[in-house]
Amino acid sequence: MALVIQSSSDSVAPRPAVLRVDGLSKHFGDKQAVVGLSCQVNPGVIMGLIGPNGAGKTTTIKLILGLLLPSAGRAEVSGLDCTSESLRVRELVGYVPDEPAFYEFLSGRETLDFACEIRGLDRHSAWDRLEALSARLEFSQDLDQLVGGYSHGMKKKLALLLALAHAPRLLLLDEPTNGLDPPSARLVRELLSSQVADGVGILLSTHLLEMADRVCHSLMFLNKGHLIAAGTPLELRGRAGLGTDASLEDAFLRLITAP
Repeated sequence: MALVIQSSSDSVAPRPAVLRVDGLSKHFGDKQAVVGLSCQVNPGVIMGLIGPNGAGKTTTIKLILGLLLPSAGRAEVSGLDCTSESLRVRELVGYVPDEPAFYEFLSGRETLDFACEIRGLDRHSAWDRLEALSARLEFSQDLDQLVGGYSHGMKKKLALLLALAHAPRLLLLDEPTNGLDPPSARLVRELLSSQVADGVGILLSTHLLEMADRVCHSLMFLNKGHLIAAGTPLELRGRAGLGTDASLEDAFLRLITAP
């Protein structure tokens, strides 16, 4: 099933897709983790990747990053093949894993400095950007603490700053608000909205359906590696035979259990 969603600003002059996935599959022995997935993410759009544990969400993200080799199909970021050109792809992509891991003997600031050096970024221009982003996340006061003392939510904020340091055109987010308290989760959602306004495309994997309903322009429902349904939140409610006031969870459960 292919899915193409454009932001309203693209309705007059569509911009090239930042991510194209065509028939992407990944098998681990007899287990089918992802089966024939096709989709497209345009600039200025948040697409949600929704499904229970084992649905294939994280595997899909790792295939796009070139961390796994596909069994079939392909993925491209801005025309670059995610398998054969994975290093160039990662220059265009920001990634936030579900469980970020850092050197715990470094401070948050030192971690960001190290990442900027590895990426070959100009430190002063990078920190102009990072200081502004840190302030938006209300994280500036935590940058000089050792990462070893960070909570899971603080590590999530640091991971988001790392993902945004090089001004990527595509963000891959695996449970970006998991472990955040409600005020911090709101700050992250607001920051993502500002990135979308700047033309960044976002693929967001989450099991938090209320959050997905709130921030995503389009959704893909996955179950056991298969794409079950795709569309806007309103379209998916309609496909499930539910009214506009129904919860997205009800729509999801009805669609994945449909014969």
